[in-house]
Formats: sequence, structure tokens, C-alpha cells
Amino acid sequence: MKLVVAGPFGVGKTTLIRTLSEIPTLHTEEAMTETGAPVDDVAGLPGKSTTTVAVDFGRLTLPGQVVLYMFGTPGQRRFFPLWQDIARGAVGALVLADTRRLADSFEIMDMVEEQGLPYAVAVNVFPGAPVHPPEVLRAHLDLHAATPLVLCDARERGSSLDALIALAEHVLHGLPASPDPAELDPSALDPAELDPSALDPAELDPSALDPAEPGPAALGPAAAPEQP
Repeated sequence: MKLVVAGPFGVGKTTLIRTLSEIPTLHTEEAMTETGAPVDDVAGLPGKSTTTVAVDFGRLTLPGQVVLYMFGTPGQRRFFPLWQDIARGAVGALVLADTRRLADSFEIMDMVEEQGLPYAVAVNVFPGAPVHPPEVLRAHLDLHAATPLVLCDARERGSSLDALIALAEHVLHGLPASPDPAELDPSALDPAELDPSALDPAELDPSALDPAEPGPAALGPAAAPEQP
């Protein structure tokens, strides 16, 4: 199951994937430079010195042999075309949010909704960040009643796993139901579709052919083979 881990710049996407992955993660973090300072606002992000420039990848196997493939995406607007490519084929998205910058999450949620992906929101609880009850966060983020909202610490495996499971359950509940067995049971077909005797005799009787169409006799005697 392919899942996208999305969220604004510096919200903890890379950390969450590293925390959860059962394999060494693929990550594309690069050092931030002065050139990017005008577009990568680090206000409220003490110690932020690197940023993802392509994709993070990790894998996690849940009970029942449900394998989750996690793709972390850059949070800056200039990477949105790349985000769309990464999201292709995904079945859902985990959107991370930060209570210090909740408004930054709206653009990400809009983008996820435009892709038609079901999603859950995980509020990453940073040290010293404002704390709000879930119902207040849900109202502020204007979430649909069916959209899961959980609190997590991306550095802590247990709560991060709870967030991912909430998304996986949300996705699985939204999948189409299994087909009705009657649709796969040959005995449920109309017998007329299987019984040759139910066909119109005219469809099988050569005499029912249009007399205007020449039969073998109308073509004249066959030419005798030439003698050597």
C-alpha cells in the first residue's frame, strides 16, 4: 500500500519515516543555504539546517502482512510538481501539522484533496509548541467529520505508528466492498445464456438464410480440372 507523508516545510516528515521504517530509509536531505533563505522561512524552527529536496522512502509491515510503502514529499511550493508525481498511485496521505504554524497546512490539504486522496492529519507535538484539544484543532483545520485527527511525536515510534494505522484504517474502510459472490457464481447466470436450445432456431437453421443470397447450387457446376 503506497502512502504519502505530506506536510509543510519543517513539520517532521523525514523524522517520522525514519522512526517507523523497518529498513534503512532513502532520504534526500541537503544543507540549507543563504540562497534559499528568502523562500525557506525557518522562523519558529530552531536548529533547522537541512531540507528534503526530492523524496524520503521507508517501509513498514503491519500485522496481517499489510505492507506500507511511505513516500515523504518536500513541503515547499516549488516542489509541488514533484509532489504530484510522487503521489501518483498512492492510496492515501498522512498530513503532518504543527500547532505553531497550523495555517501552513491548508495549502497541503488542498493539494491532497485535489489529487482525490483520502487522508488523515497527524499533529506533530513539538517541545514548547502550543497545546490544543483535538476538537479545537479539528475546528481550526476545518476537517471533515470522517477525517482522522491524531496527535503524535514523530520521534516516538508508538504514537507515530498510531498515526499511520489511523490513516491505513481510514483508507481500507473507504475501499470498494468485495463483489457479491453471486456475481462470480456461474449458477447465478440466466440459464437462457447457457442453454443452446434457448436460442432462436432461425439463428441455427440454414433454410432461414435470405433466398436472395446465392447458395452453392446457384454458383453453377464446378469447373473440371484441366487435363495434363
